Amino acid sequence: MSVRTLALKLNDENLKRMIREAVADSARVFFTPHARKRMKQRKITPTQVYDCLRSGTICESAHVNIHGHWQCTLTRRQAGDEVTVAAAVERDENGHWIAVITVY
Repeated sequence: MSVRTLALKLNDENLKRMIREAVADSARVFFTPHARKRMKQRKITPTQVYDCLRSGTICESAHVNIHGHWQCTLTRRQAGDEVTVAAAVERDENGHWIAVITVY
């Protein structure tokens, strides 16, 4: 699978919209091994991560990460727990997908 960087400049709202569109299909969300490890350590469930991606607010603005992908960090308070997710938007021949980089 070849992955391409999004060539256009994204602002927070456009990146958040792309994340919400992609997360509508959970098959388009991928967890890095680091994110899975942190979820286990911090007792954060995939459901909480999906909720944060769907409804969270951006706490670290859209930027291009060291791998050349657009990334931001979202946060969401749910049932007294605050969940923060760093996620990158990547694109392959089948469209956009989300890489969950870390969770805290």
